[in-house]
Amino acid sequence: MRDLQVILDDIHQQLQPFLGEGKVANYIPQLGDVSPKKFGIAIRASDGKMFSTGDAQEAFSIQSISKLFTLTLALQAHGDRLWHRVGRESSGNPFNSLVQLEKEDGVPRNPFINAGALIVTDALYQTDKNAKDVVLDLVRRLGRSSTAAFDVEVAQSERTHGYRNLAMANFMKSFGTIHSDVDPIVDAYFHHCSIAMSCEELATACSFLAAEGLDTEGNRVLSASQTKKVNALMLTCGTYDAAGEFAYRVGLPCKSGVGGGIVASMPGEFSLCVWAPGLDSNGNSLLGLKALELLTTETGISIF
Repeated sequence: MRDLQVILDDIHQQLQPFLGEGKVANYIPQLGDVSPKKFGIAIRASDGKMFSTGDAQEAFSIQSISKLFTLTLALQAHGDRLWHRVGRESSGNPFNSLVQLEKEDGVPRNPFINAGALIVTDALYQTDKNAKDVVLDLVRRLGRSSTAAFDVEVAQSERTHGYRNLAMANFMKSFGTIHSDVDPIVDAYFHHCSIAMSCEELATACSFLAAEGLDTEGNRVLSASQTKKVNALMLTCGTYDAAGEFAYRVGLPCKSGVGGGIVASMPGEFSLCVWAPGLDSNGNSLLGLKALELLTTETGISIF
């Protein structure tokens, strides 16, 4: 296999003509202000070496990538009991859809759609009323970052414009599937989505997914079995309604966010993060998907 740094630099060069493609998520005004020509990618190999190119050290809004870390904390606290409240199947609908909730008695299909993440946040809140900050503490520790932080303006904008998420939370509350008061759950959820981190920090924070649940210092984050299951959920549910396309073109467990970031893992090999703010019609990074496809093609590495 060619040197990873050479491969990343080559991918960056190949994508230059396409920078700016896709649509930035402008329903959150602060996200709409981000240049669509940003691009960064970082890989943290299993031996601890970091390879990166482009804007890989610039912080961006991680948005739904945060759902991965909220799920991790909820699994630490509740284990398999969590699955009594949220499913593990692809939704087949947009990430913010309310359609299935009424048909399925307020039980979300999986923890990576918005409704599922609200249930997971509620589960976390049941064990720690500081559900907002414990997620930030986790990503700082896992990402070995002192700068990861809530973007207060993004969080406030999410709250101001988050009518559908508020409706979703209240709808599930009416079914009794959200157990706590809605306000602190939604507030924590919006703050989690507002966390700003860089590709290098996120690639480091996700390294436990490629190391059977161990972080960069050898500390246990999840059991090997739980880590395998989280990777499986990322593959089948982590990219909204495009999981099949990602499996076909990339072949890695991935979790995306409307800030343009995508994290991925190759167990035993590496964890990575790519960022390009322009989104496709599914809400995934357009150039991020292209970059990941090029990476797995160039390296010949995927889970298949």
